[in-house]
Amino acid sequence: MKFLTAFALTALVATSAIAQSADDRKKLANEVIERNAKTIAEIGDAVYFFAEPGMQEFESTKMLKATLEAAGFQVELGGAGMPTNLWAKWGNGHPIIAIATEIDSLPEGNQTPLEFARKPMVAGAPGHMEGHNTHAGVSLAAMFAVKQLMECDRLPGTIVLSLGPAEEQLASRPFLVRAGYFKDVDAALIIHIGQNLSTGYGLMNYGAISAKFTFRGKTAHGAVNPWDGKDALDAVELMDIGFDKLREHMRPTYRGHRTITMGGIQPNIIPDLAQIWWFVRDASGPAAKSNFDRLVNVGKGAAMMTDTTMEMEVVASAWPSLGNKVIAEAVQKNIEAVGMPTWTDQEVQFAKDFQKSTGAREIGLDTKVTPFGARPQSFASNDIGDITWNVPTGSLSFPASVPGIPYHNWVAAVTPTSTIAHKGMVTGAKVLAASVLDLLTSPELLQKAREQFQADTKDSPYFTLLPPEAKPPLELNKEVMDKLRPEMAKHYMKVSPRFN
Repeated sequence: MKFLTAFALTALVATSAIAQSADDRKKLANEVIERNAKTIAEIGDAVYFFAEPGMQEFESTKMLKATLEAAGFQVELGGAGMPTNLWAKWGNGHPIIAIATEIDSLPEGNQTPLEFARKPMVAGAPGHMEGHNTHAGVSLAAMFAVKQLMECDRLPGTIVLSLGPAEEQLASRPFLVRAGYFKDVDAALIIHIGQNLSTGYGLMNYGAISAKFTFRGKTAHGAVNPWDGKDALDAVELMDIGFDKLREHMRPTYRGHRTITMGGIQPNIIPDLAQIWWFVRDASGPAAKSNFDRLVNVGKGAAMMTDTTMEMEVVASAWPSLGNKVIAEAVQKNIEAVGMPTWTDQEVQFAKDFQKSTGAREIGLDTKVTPFGARPQSFASNDIGDITWNVPTGSLSFPASVPGIPYHNWVAAVTPTSTIAHKGMVTGAKVLAASVLDLLTSPELLQKAREQFQADTKDSPYFTLLPPEAKPPLELNKEVMDKLRPEMAKHYMKVSPRFN
């Protein structure tokens, strides 16, 4: 009995020492991040002014590669056939813990920072009206802080950073998964800007497939000999009407939306070329695929009715993001330990003034972290979902935007370089670094996360939504950037961010 008591006491002391060691590591990581707060802001701001949309993130990834290499990371650009795909790593062996996020901007979102009125720096240019620029500062800072601790304590394992291009067009992660980038990763953490500090689990958004349908016919004069024509635009319209008639017979969870990207030249010329671009979504990957297959059949029918031909190009796809509850519980503990930023009176008043200018409720800034729990499934999509069906993945939303301000609207481009965003980035980096450290140093946590992942995916095993012939859309946004980049370059920050 005495032996057992002594043994138990020894075990308790050892356990306490390990726990204290883990806490000490997190405190040191926080110190590294706080020491580099200026660099974190500089990284985020520089990416904001680059304002590069999907597949055109050349200046952003060039700068981030230099910053990471200066900090001792191995960095690859161009993986999976995408020139702006960035993959950075440090360390050796398992466990391999990945951070995955994105840095692309949105078309026509350009805006002068901190201006409430619409005032683009460059008219018609893309801009960060979802704040993806902040992801760069958060993820790089967390990577640097964890690397410092791994070196100091000689922790085994590997940390990886994946910055996938063109998230806004769902255009890169399925290709990364297909190329095997995540096949050896033990766990991952995905991050996104938000209005609060939170995590979640379960299905977090929708699956989606994006495809362009091009119809080809025969030109003729609209008045003289229309009977000789084969109207490609008629095929586009019939496809649109056909899917509309199908909506009554689809699951209530589905979503389908489109835009006509080619529609003829002038009224008296029967168009021999027309195109329609579709996004089809649903609450699961298989359901999204089922909806898409029905859409393809509608397109084939439209081609038959008009005696035209149809070509289909799958542009992108995404599975719903699947949050791992076990990892989310670990992230939540770090959220509660770090807490929300301390806002100044000026920052709160700025937020209220901004909210008033947009017609939103004047509530200022959040001061309390979001309680733990599953979140309602969003109808939006993110191609990062494909990673979550291959690797146990936790999520983190960090408080770098003003509550009530909608993304994908130019107003969301007002604040991503503000002190509000900068403070939120530092907070997010602390939680992210602490969570990576937990996954690196706790085999038990990794095992439980793997068991949770197996339970979550057993009834719906992953398969790619991409057809075998699909290739990344490298020309995406190229035309607009070739035209506007020279003017946008006048606003670039001349910085070379470095951690210390």
